[in-house]
Amino acid sequence: MGTGQQRALAELGPTHVLPYAAQPLPLPEVFGRVAPVVLEIGFGMGHATAEIAAAHPEIDFLGVEVHEAGVGALLRRIGDAGLTNVRIIAHDAVEVLQHMIGPASLAGVHIFFPDPWHKKRHHKRRLIQPPFVQLLASRLQPGARLHCATDWQDYAHQMLQVLNACPLLANTADGYAPRPDMRPLTKFEARGMRLGHGVWDLVYTRVSPPTAPSR
Repeated sequence: MGTGQQRALAELGPTHVLPYAAQPLPLPEVFGRVAPVVLEIGFGMGHATAEIAAAHPEIDFLGVEVHEAGVGALLRRIGDAGLTNVRIIAHDAVEVLQHMIGPASLAGVHIFFPDPWHKKRHHKRRLIQPPFVQLLASRLQPGARLHCATDWQDYAHQMLQVLNACPLLANTADGYAPRPDMRPLTKFEARGMRLGHGVWDLVYTRVSPPTAPSR
């Protein structure tokens, strides 16, 4: 980490990085208010997270990232922009979802450019798999949005298949979605587009499970 990231981790870590605990997280207590909460999994260096949080002060954002440099970078952005609506958990996303996030408690989930594990023998390590998606969907409120984005076409195809197969999710588009305004265009993405590289967005809403017929 750079010195700025180290300083941000030391100064803001105690108030903005939440310790992992195998118990439900009291979200209104954490943010000091009752507001919609969006979970971001794997925020990298926090560029998009900070930009989205600054543009939407009415929403609280909970970022999950295991890399310390990324945590430090986002904390620095939080400090520079004076953001009050971002908190971080530096832990494995699956365990966070299983133990810290209650059912139907999230207004949205962002998963932008997850590791594509591009070698075929590593595809089983990809984050978007049926059991994970089922868990993720169970944490969304009815009507909440799941927004994924990738710049690997075969991963986009896998995502589309897995997400379409989840009965708790409905695609908002006929296949891939146009990039929503809420997701900022990163410098890396803009450069890739100039070079002719594709980016695929997938946007789904959480549907209510079907009710059992009354007897």
